[in-house]
Amino acid sequence: MKIDFEKLGGLVPAIIQDAKTKNVLMLGFMNQEAYEKTVKTKKVTFWSRTRNTLWTKGETSGHYLNLVSIQNDCDNDTLLVKVNPVGPTCHTGTDTCWGEENTPLDLSNPLLFFSELQDFIEKRHEEMPEGSYTTKLFKDGVNKMAQKVGEEALETVIEATNGTNDKLIYEASDMFYHLLVLLTSKGLRIEDIALELQKRHDPNWDKDRRMAKSK
Repeated sequence: MKIDFEKLGGLVPAIIQDAKTKNVLMLGFMNQEAYEKTVKTKKVTFWSRTRNTLWTKGETSGHYLNLVSIQNDCDNDTLLVKVNPVGPTCHTGTDTCWGEENTPLDLSNPLLFFSELQDFIEKRHEEMPEGSYTTKLFKDGVNKMAQKVGEEALETVIEATNGTNDKLIYEASDMFYHLLVLLTSKGLRIEDIALELQKRHDPNWDKDRRMAKSK
């Protein structure tokens, strides 16, 4: 991942987001050393502009920010750092530095798990741990991943026409999982699919014009 540390004199903003609740917890700054230590230790480390030194969040309080993933923005100069926080994030004792409670956005909506699952898959793609099935899929390459999606889609069709609802859900879950892996390998997100469907839901959406632009 290429990060432009030079644009702001060696620092980049790091937006800290709870990986589960999706709430923004705080904003800090990282230099290259802080970034590398964060990746190595899996505990978020910043560069303190007031003390002019590295500091790992939670090193005195125990309220660590355990790293889940790091994403770069389109200009390569701002990081989105997803974490699992231990205790409150702010030094004042609140969950966030804006005094908000860090509660889940909507526990009643299991669709949100698609984003959380892809966050996990992206972490696998970044770290490529041995013994992981997801790692094996990435190593097999795009063609094999696409083939696997097709195989699982066929299994889903078979269960839909000749199987039970339980088996249909099982096979459809396999299909969605392998699709998420394929999307991740192409640098795409499940949210990109949702956005496309949202556009199509607009009564003014013109399919023919959209297809013409893509040719």
